[in-house]
Amino acid sequence: MISVVIPTLNPDSRLVATMTALVPAVVKGVVREVIIVDGGSSNGNAARFADLAGAEFIRAPRGRGSQLAAGAEAARSEWLLFLHDDTVLEPGWEREVSSFIDRIELGGLRDAAGAFRYAVDDFGVFPRFLENLVALRCALFSLPYGDQGLLISKRLYRNLGGFRSIPLMEDVDIVRRLGRRQLFMFRTKAVTSAIRYKTDGYMLRIFRNLSCLFLYYLRVPPRYLVRLYG
Repeated sequence: MISVVIPTLNPDSRLVATMTALVPAVVKGVVREVIIVDGGSSNGNAARFADLAGAEFIRAPRGRGSQLAAGAEAARSEWLLFLHDDTVLEPGWEREVSSFIDRIELGGLRDAAGAFRYAVDDFGVFPRFLENLVALRCALFSLPYGDQGLLISKRLYRNLGGFRSIPLMEDVDIVRRLGRRQLFMFRTKAVTSAIRYKTDGYMLRIFRNLSCLFLYYLRVPPRYLVRLYG
């Protein structure tokens, strides 16, 4: 039913947690394959973790856009689920996703894509502030980021033209092409690592992300935004 595509670059043990959350869906036949798309790792973890998990391992030019596109091209299932390698889906996610797919395939819902609610793997005021900020962004602009996952049929993915080979904002780019009417927000959470926020500081990281988004909407080429993003 679903091919899961995970882009990697020098991943650590968080990738194991990401794949472990997929196991119940594999057992139930919801997930048929997991594809790890590596962008040139030097630590060997991506290939090793893929081998241990029985996932397919392929290489692609560095950059999430290029890697996600390569994974989609290699996928054999009719549904694609794109996940970051530090994002863990909440238990039971496969039930909501299966229901969503069934409704579309039975004609009860127009062809659409789905993204998960955002959550941060950290305690305190700043993580909750960030979660509320993301929820507001999704409610007002229907604009989830890649760390919220993206479930989409291969048919709709191809009609949109797929992921573009850009070094940043590939997630915003494809969601904008989807539009509000073709995007569904799941109740299930996608829990993302807080390491980048802890390292940079929550407010600085939030400022950088918003600055990149603002400049992207001003048509600044993504290759120039990579330095600001960090």
